Amino acid sequence: MNIKRAKEEIKDTIEAYLLKDEEGEYVIPSIRQRPVLLLGAPGIGKTQIMEQIARECGIGLVAYTITHHTRQSAIGLPFISRKDFGGKEYAVTEYTMSEIVASIYEKMEQTGLSEGILFLDEINCVSETLAPAMLQFLQCKTFGNHAIPQGWIIVAAGNPPEYNKSVREFDVVTMDRVKKIEVEPDFAVWKEYARKEHMHPAVVSYLTARNGYFYKMETTVDGRKFATPRGWEDLSRLLEVYEKLGKKVDREVAVQYIQHEKIAKDFANYLELFEKYQMDYQLEAVLAGKIDDMLLKKASHASFDERLSVVSLLMSRCSQAFSEVSCGEKEMELLFEQLKLLKEGMLGIYIQSPQEYAGEIAGAFAQEYERRKKAELLSREEARIYRSVLRKLEEQAFRLQKAGDTDGAAAFEKIRDWFDKEQDLLEERREEAGAMLEHAFDFMEAAFGTGQELVIFITELNADYHSIRFLQEYECERYYRYNKSLLFEENSRAIEARLREL
Repeated sequence: MNIKRAKEEIKDTIEAYLLKDEEGEYVIPSIRQRPVLLLGAPGIGKTQIMEQIARECGIGLVAYTITHHTRQSAIGLPFISRKDFGGKEYAVTEYTMSEIVASIYEKMEQTGLSEGILFLDEINCVSETLAPAMLQFLQCKTFGNHAIPQGWIIVAAGNPPEYNKSVREFDVVTMDRVKKIEVEPDFAVWKEYARKEHMHPAVVSYLTARNGYFYKMETTVDGRKFATPRGWEDLSRLLEVYEKLGKKVDREVAVQYIQHEKIAKDFANYLELFEKYQMDYQLEAVLAGKIDDMLLKKASHASFDERLSVVSLLMSRCSQAFSEVSCGEKEMELLFEQLKLLKEGMLGIYIQSPQEYAGEIAGAFAQEYERRKKAELLSREEARIYRSVLRKLEEQAFRLQKAGDTDGAAAFEKIRDWFDKEQDLLEERREEAGAMLEHAFDFMEAAFGTGQELVIFITELNADYHSIRFLQEYECERYYRYNKSLLFEENSRAIEARLREL
């Protein structure tokens, strides 16, 4: 299965394992909660989805790469204790608490989360001395004498033998005690994720045209040559930062991430052309409604790769605008919740001054942000939204402090006026994003008519997380018209082609 389906399977498993009956007991007892064993090629996102799952389920995550551990750090150190058996005293070997088990308890204390995931990567590559302890762990959920706390679910990951010489085969007894999920690379799923995470448009459009290079693993006389999703994502992040710094990513840089010389060279050549298209087509002006006739002529006579790059650039910029609107909406939702608290305090019976009360609300929000941050329950985007809301709350508290108002109703009215202005600014951003989309359609129609490029653009809109959210609220007549007619025609042609093959 692909990584998206694997993520859903693990989330479903966690929901089932954490379900309690009316007496507060887990419906599936711990002994019957099979550890999940996630097997798949390196670099396809096994570790990354665990972070996403923990955030989305609101539970803790403790992650270890088990190959970094010795037998002693995994199961604990031995010590001698004295115990009475049948009236006689004996020396008994016991073990200190495993570093891994101790980390779970520390996470529970730090975050207040009593349930979570213990994720152990490279589980099938442990050393010979640690292997028996790992088998005991998978079968009995214990390290040495210490069991994993109730409510903590074990997920282990490993690579198939063809990717790692250190892999150990688990016996049937062990495999019959785990829930095995095998994962395969899937470009369509990764592309959906890439759009949501705003990966560099050059990487997305390159792999759209050459998706055979998305995941490549070759064994040659010179060793392994490979390109992985992890490599593409890390290269994408570097590209973004290098652009801000005015630095260039060439073949020598690309091959540091895409360790397949042919693919790295091909991407570096494509990137040069992509950057040229970005300058030549002046797409910021196009999305502002300024479309030059010479530009249209150039686009209509361009090669397919060039046209695909232009579509990708348009799509990426529109998606970014839609994302900004989405983030603004989430900010307003959080601010509205704080506004309700301010209203209750400032218009009700309170002891503090309005300034002190506004400061307390900002302080409480800051504590909530820190709690979520420490518990790793916020994505990068969510953390940015929380910081923005906190900054605005603190600014309003300072503004009230500076004004020195003592009347709660008057103070709240000022805050409400400010909130209304924030809503107006969000509405302006929404209108600007809608205008961008309309101008993108203007350009596509004028340059390509209703050709394949428009079909690709509509398909990209339908697959993009931020676009889908935006189009649920924004009425774009051409999007709905082309979505219905062009995609129907495209599907019809595909069906006819398959029928001719029969």
